[in-house]
Amino acid sequence: MPKLKTRKAMKKRYRITKNGKVLANRTLRRHMLTDRSPKKKRQLRKKLVVEKLHVNAIKLRMPYDR
Repeated sequence: MPKLKTRKAMKKRYRITKNGKVLANRTLRRHMLTDRSPKKKRQLRKKLVVEKLHVNAIKLRMPYDR
């Protein structure tokens, strides 16, 4: 059986932890940062844990990153 290919777009957006959680970057961090408070920008640095609804779909597209 041939090896499965990883979706490169998914690999760039998500990271799977050793416990199986899927982490993603938060939005609103690209431009117009002068309009946001330092507190908000600091909070946006943290990773976002993806909801369980989407975890299976992401893991299927990243077969060897578990």
